[in-house]
Amino acid sequence: MKFAVVMGWFIASGAVSGPYAGDDEVIGSIQVHRVRSRESLIEIARDYDIGFNEIADANPRLDAFVPPKGAKVVIPTSFILPSVIAPGIIVVNLSEMRLYYRLTANGEGQALFTAPIGTAIEGTSTPLGTFSVTQKQVNPYWYPPRSVRKERPELPPSVPPGPDNPLGTHAIRLSSPHILIHGTNRPFGVGRRVSHGCIRLYPEDIVRLYGLVPLGTEVMVVREPVKVGLSDKHVYAEVHADPDVKFDYASLARQLLWERGLADRVDPAKLETVLRKRNGIPTEVTREEVVTGPDERTSYLR
Repeated sequence: MKFAVVMGWFIASGAVSGPYAGDDEVIGSIQVHRVRSRESLIEIARDYDIGFNEIADANPRLDAFVPPKGAKVVIPTSFILPSVIAPGIIVVNLSEMRLYYRLTANGEGQALFTAPIGTAIEGTSTPLGTFSVTQKQVNPYWYPPRSVRKERPELPPSVPPGPDNPLGTHAIRLSSPHILIHGTNRPFGVGRRVSHGCIRLYPEDIVRLYGLVPLGTEVMVVREPVKVGLSDKHVYAEVHADPDVKFDYASLARQLLWERGLADRVDPAKLETVLRKRNGIPTEVTREEVVTGPDERTSYLR
């Protein structure tokens, strides 16, 4: 298992950090991996606890299934926190295909669990809104919904726990009917749009999340294709291509920056590059100002 440590947050496979002061909004760090023999981006993504979408978007020129041995793979284990994140709340960002859960740490700061997810295929979208955890199950039975039975009439009314159960070993039921956060028997689907509305995690991640989340926990499902944040007074932007909804990414970015009072601190050319790439990597977009005399405005970058 690979690790990244930065800014007081500990980012690993479904890991939880130690105490955190909460000043920085950009967590983790970008890593680099060299492809080994017979290794695909699918296996590499799971090793670093990122989804297929995240590793593919960060490496658009690499063949995802047969990358050349020795090729450099960018590992995007850095994230801007969602705008709605708050202690004790699970945030599911469908545009990013990632889940965040900020825990409280007995008054000693805060800790974060984050993990990639698989989401719904077109036409069966996971509903947006605020829900709550109503039930937790170990070794759950799967009762195929009507939409799935229509596609696969050979399925039985229920599937017991085991390798053929698509819910995996643990399931967290939400107050929205038929919506679960659960594991999977097909981990290659994490970071893809493959479910009929449920939220899938890697098998190792759902076990950790299950142990952290009490009944009644609030769950917010959002679409944030553009995120902005501050780290050490520098402005960062992160953009994800979301094919399920049409967005004016530039207008959305400008609105977010204006609402945060950061618009005049951003280099338009840098922001344009981030908006064009849409690679999901937090990128600094701060405008550099040259201080030429004592009466000039203080530079944002020292």
